[in-house]
Amino acid sequence: MPAPALDPSVAPNRSIPLLARLRVELLYAVRHRRRLGLAAPRRFTELVQWRKFHDRSPAQAVLMDKLAAKRLAAAELGADWVVPTLWTGTGLPPAVPFALPAILKARHGCNHNIVLCSAPGARQWRRIRRAADRWQRRAYGGWLDEWAYRDVPRGLLAEPLLGGRLPLPVDYKIYVFGGAATHVQVHLGRGEQHRWILHDRDWRQLVPARDRPAAPASLAAMLAAAETLARGTSFLRVDFYDIGGRPYFGEFGLYPGSGLDPFAADWIDVELGSLWLAALAKAPLP
Repeated sequence: MPAPALDPSVAPNRSIPLLARLRVELLYAVRHRRRLGLAAPRRFTELVQWRKFHDRSPAQAVLMDKLAAKRLAAAELGADWVVPTLWTGTGLPPAVPFALPAILKARHGCNHNIVLCSAPGARQWRRIRRAADRWQRRAYGGWLDEWAYRDVPRGLLAEPLLGGRLPLPVDYKIYVFGGAATHVQVHLGRGEQHRWILHDRDWRQLVPARDRPAAPASLAAMLAAAETLARGTSFLRVDFYDIGGRPYFGEFGLYPGSGLDPFAADWIDVELGSLWLAALAKAPLP
């Protein structure tokens, strides 16, 4: 079965650059220790690679834009679900332009952020300004062929630091297939000893882990909100935080782990792939 037949709404991409395909296949083989089945993908991680090459829905660039994603979430869920934006721009001024504590992010990529708990010294602020400039020199995602980042406007935004201090709050990443929230990936120790655990929607760990985090108080509300935001998609990851029992929208994920992070067991990869394929079989969704 040729890959584009997975979704009739997606036009086949007949011009995948050879270098890009070889790069993705090599990275996949190194990380998963098996060949990438791109012609007939059945694992979740293979479908992420298929999405990179064949799905060119313009709406995906909006989902990857952190500012546009916040506007979308506010329109669907209400402004109280969204972390306020303290400041946005393309260049940091000589003095800190937002209240602290805060987190500074790039709007067009991942893993570009700096936490500011207190006022930085002049030398530290100059380093932060240079780092923010580096973030914006090129589009994000090119190396991993995550094309949807390409058209996101480059820029910066600052938000209040949720919880008011470090450590960073637990990140709840909800997997939604065909409009149904099925799994919650819990990210602990962000910025320190980062690790993650996958649960089903009833908070059962798929593979028992040393960490046994309690379900957040707002889990039911987050699951419902994720289904609202992912409506009309075959797969979308929707991220949230729970601060004192109150849920906050984080961001969207089209390419979890870029499809290169192995799951705790291979059967999980296959099971999630089956859910994605089933969603695609029901209707032509992006």
